[in-house]
Amino acid sequence: MKWIFLLFIVFILKFCSIKPEAKTTLILDSKSRTYIYGDTLKFSIQSTDKFDSIKFYLDDKIIKSPFFINHDKLGDKKLSAKLYDNHKIIEINESLRILSSLKPSLYTYKIINEYPHDKNSYTQGFEFYKTKLYESTGLKGESTLREINLLNGKTNRMIKIDKQFFAEGLTILNDSIYQLTWKAGIGFVYTLNDFKLVKSFNYDKSTEGWGLCNDSKFIYKSDGSEKIWKLDSSSQKELSFIQVTTDKTIIKKINELEWVNGKIYANTYQFQKEVVLIINPINGQVTGVIDFSGLKDKVDQIPSLNVLNGIAYNSDTKTFFITGKNWSKIFEVEIRKKNAR
Repeated sequence: MKWIFLLFIVFILKFCSIKPEAKTTLILDSKSRTYIYGDTLKFSIQSTDKFDSIKFYLDDKIIKSPFFINHDKLGDKKLSAKLYDNHKIIEINESLRILSSLKPSLYTYKIINEYPHDKNSYTQGFEFYKTKLYESTGLKGESTLREINLLNGKTNRMIKIDKQFFAEGLTILNDSIYQLTWKAGIGFVYTLNDFKLVKSFNYDKSTEGWGLCNDSKFIYKSDGSEKIWKLDSSSQKELSFIQVTTDKTIIKKINELEWVNGKIYANTYQFQKEVVLIINPINGQVTGVIDFSGLKDKVDQIPSLNVLNGIAYNSDTKTFFITGKNWSKIFEVEIRKKNAR
């Protein structure tokens, strides 16, 4: 019996010597994890343990609490705490969302002119360059790159894209044409004067190709998500991205793009309405929404008729040229604020 009693004593002593598991929590001041641009973000570490040092990150940027949200991109973010102790690092992450503080201005349109458009064109990219209009059309086996005559809608020049590819958006920079494909993870670069293929390039973190535009230095690419990627124009390497964000939510399926006076104009694929968003390319903030309702009703109502998906801006006339997938017309329009006379 004595040895049983001694064994019991050893068990009790060992059990009592076990330390409770350390609990470390990253505490935020908002349970909803949603903040507005201009808010102050407060956070701290609550722990039963001690650490040599703690560093906080918003994505990859070191920050301290309280942190004033006024220089960061909008959208979904990762708040991280890295705790250092005896050459050991513990990392704790929390997700949060930063929305715009600005309610987008609402715009409408006025039709200036109507031009014919090939209703067999499944329009994916649309852009003016040195007074000429260029178009990329999609669908496997039917994809093309073309220069079109605005006045009569006929094709001046065209090449067919290999049938394995589904062509998407295009943009033109320094007499080079950049064209995307949808799911193949590859884009093409052509010479402007003869549509000769110069090279191809691979996508990086973006898995799909949707729309393209440029600011005369960098190229911007949508991939069907809420992201617009900034690309090096020489290497086509993805440098960074923004997330398209309003005061209410993050908007996905960003599609055809156009750069106009420092802003990105973009439509969203299969959105509830025919709208184009005006986006701040620095932080992703939607500053305006153009309602193009009614425009689609003015084209031939054929079975293959699809969504608005062509936005081209003529800097000489300062007007927009709008069309869509299998639309029979191109509309030259002026953009006006709603309720403005």
